[in-house]
Amino acid sequence: MKRLFLTVAALAAALSTPAMALDKVSYGTNWLAQAEHGGFYQAVADGTYKKYGLDVTIVQGGPNAANQALLMAGKVDFYMGSPLQELDAVKQGIPLVDVAAIFQKDPQVLMAHPDQGIDRFADLAKAKTIFMGKDGFVTYFEWMKKNFKGFSDAQYKPYTFNPAPFIADKTSAQQGYVTSEPFAVEKAAGWTPKVFLLADNGYSPYATMITTTESMIDKKPDVVQRFVNASIEGWYHYLYGDNKAANALIKKDNPEMTDAQIAYSIDKMKEYGIVVSGEAKDKGIGCMTESHYQKFFKEMVSIGIVDAKLDYKKAFTPQFVCKGVGMTAAK
Repeated sequence: MKRLFLTVAALAAALSTPAMALDKVSYGTNWLAQAEHGGFYQAVADGTYKKYGLDVTIVQGGPNAANQALLMAGKVDFYMGSPLQELDAVKQGIPLVDVAAIFQKDPQVLMAHPDQGIDRFADLAKAKTIFMGKDGFVTYFEWMKKNFKGFSDAQYKPYTFNPAPFIADKTSAQQGYVTSEPFAVEKAAGWTPKVFLLADNGYSPYATMITTTESMIDKKPDVVQRFVNASIEGWYHYLYGDNKAANALIKKDNPEMTDAQIAYSIDKMKEYGIVVSGEAKDKGIGCMTESHYQKFFKEMVSIGIVDAKLDYKKAFTPQFVCKGVGMTAAK
């Protein structure tokens, strides 16, 4: 009888104890909500973050957002950074660190008209004009000039995020993301452009990073690990499971987003291995290795963007990834 009393008392105590509070964290994206952010929205929508003990707020990026600055100021806990941003942070003595690489391939492409004899990436040197942003002009275009013959600064014209000049000029090429701009061109012009993914032609940066601060890693490594793991599971569920609720959240944050654009983006992420390729095939989404990071670092050194003496290892840590988290969800 005494044992029964203790059992009932223990049960009553357990029921009266409030559930453990979730750790509140925030993740700042680099642009308006879209399918390219889908795994993070999925982990919110399907309760994956909650399962890992996290209450996650996604802070949407956009033309007037400054989410990287918010990370540096401690106003958000994680940010959708890029290796080049983190290498620059090392240069400036800012303690930002990449802890996961959701995109194994940068989705950057160049597009050309289908009837101009541009069949290989190197053939883009034939284009009289290449519309691209200034960031691309000083990074991947410098890489192109160094590694392929025929490219010159005379080809450059600023890209204004309007495909009309490219559509009108058959001798031109235009930058874009494989997940979006080709779709916009097809919709506006009625024809399918030739698409060349820089990552499939030797340009090697990771993209769509989970970036945080050294302080966060030092003080809350468990939170970092749980956020990384939950985000990875979210990406598997988004790509290979039921993503309707995540897409609804994306459209809530970004009302201009359409179902057609979302479907196209997901299809292209899968077709080109943007998320699942390279080391991620065997070690899981988000995998990030020193050899891959070093390769990109050397590419940037070779074109004078980064100093060879920079300690690139300060820009990332592989300790939270390449553990096979969530891989059963893809089977």
